[in-house]
Order: sequence, then C-alpha cells, then structure tokens
Amino acid sequence: MSGAERPELGQVPETALWTLWHRALEARRPDAVLHDPKAVELVDRIGYPFAERFGASGIQAQLQALRVACFDREVTDFLAREPRGTVVCLGDGLETQYWRVDNGRARWLSVDLPDSVALREELLPPGPRQRYLAADATELGWADEVDRDREVLISAQGLLMYLPPARVRSLIAGCAERFPGGSLVLDAVPRWFGRLTLTGKMRGHGYRVPPMPWAMDADERDKLRTASPAVVAVRDVRPTGGRGLLGALLPLAMTTPPLATRRLSVTVLNFAERTGQA
Repeated sequence: MSGAERPELGQVPETALWTLWHRALEARRPDAVLHDPKAVELVDRIGYPFAERFGASGIQAQLQALRVACFDREVTDFLAREPRGTVVCLGDGLETQYWRVDNGRARWLSVDLPDSVALREELLPPGPRQRYLAADATELGWADEVDRDREVLISAQGLLMYLPPARVRSLIAGCAERFPGGSLVLDAVPRWFGRLTLTGKMRGHGYRVPPMPWAMDADERDKLRTASPAVVAVRDVRPTGGRGLLGALLPLAMTTPPLATRRLSVTVLNFAERTGQA
C-alpha cells in the first residue's frame, strides 16, 4: 500500500505503538532475530513519527524482539501439540503474532479495550479464525467466549506490569480456575525497573515509560503459584539466538547474579486438569 494512513489513535496506549515500532525496526535487518513483515508493513502505513518519538536503538529493538520470540516459541510449541487449539491474547494492541506463527487451523481471540480493538480492526482486519473482543481483560467476561472443548493457551504479553498487584493475582487465579489443563504465558519487569517507572524517570526521546505497579524479579516466579491452587507448574522461558555482543552476553546475564534475577522475565504457568480427569 502506498502512502501513509492516519488512523484515529484516540486513547490507544503509546505502548502499543512503541512495541510495534521496535519489532519493525528489528525485522528490517537482514540478520533479524524476529521476522515480522506485518509489523514493517504497519509502520510504513501509519502516519506516525515513530523514530522522532521513540528513537531508533538497535539494542532496544533486539531486546524487544527476543522477548517477543519467547512468546512466539511457546505459542508455536502449543500449536504443535494442539493444532486446533485456541490462543487467547490479552491486551493485544497492535501485536502481529498471528501472522508470524499461525498454523492455519487454530482459533485466535484478541481481547483489548474498545479504542485498541477499533484501531486493530482498522489496521489488522481479522480473518475467519480470528475474533477481536472489546473488553477489559481483567474482568474475565471474555472467558465465556472461549470454546472449552478446545485446548487453550492464554498470552498476556506486555500487560500485567501495568496492573495493580491485586489485579494480577486475580487475573492469574481466574484464568487458572476457568481453564483446567490450560496455560498462561506472561512477562514481568524486574523490581528495580518497576520502581523507576513509578518515579517517572524512565524516559527516552519524547517518550516516558508508563508507571508499572506490578514487578517481579526472575527468582520470584514460583510465588505466582500462590495466586491459586490451580496453578500447578511454573517455568522460566529464556531468550535464545541473540545477535552480536548482546547475543554473546545474554547467556551470561541469564546465569550470573545479580543480573540473572534482576532481568525482564517470561514465565509459563500450567493449570491443573479438571477434577477427575486422567
């Protein structure tokens, strides 16, 4: 498509544009760690001053791409096990994961606030197996829209850190209790980073990182089990395949204190099977 579109952004969080921009920035590289042509297409279509607003840090773009790739890997593995399963994406924004990893058979449900869903429908019209639902992801009404006869993977990418801790626990518990045998993939910023966002000191170019009231150091992930007895397993998902100096240092950062615990983390929670199910 030639020329730039100027969609009505309304109250869409800038975080959706920030993450889109950094995925596209990385995907443009010939040696990209994340291939995301749909993100590149969107950035080229939207008339928004991405570089002026967010900068163009190659390191930041690669870090974001590596985080996103952790989610992609989990969804790909899930669809390999459950080809006709359902992927539920909470706070989906302008995420383009469907176009990166869809297997042609799964169902996808994207849940986000009305302004975000309206923009998503305009820029990323859903296909036959996709559905967009305008709703508060933390209210859990969306759970009634999910086919319980299919296996379910829930993704909360770049969402939970913006919620109060009590709502994070409530969301985890609600998912665990409503989706027996399912899983939830989530990410968390470390506590030092969360504290800085609350002071308003996390800035770059014209962009200020929004407050992140929920944070978790990587070695605290097992505490997520206390949200509900239905959370029966917790697993760390580590980035792989980094490029250049960052790629060389990443394995060291994953295993060397204090960096190993004070890093952004991606975690999978597995839920108990239905009572009486073998």
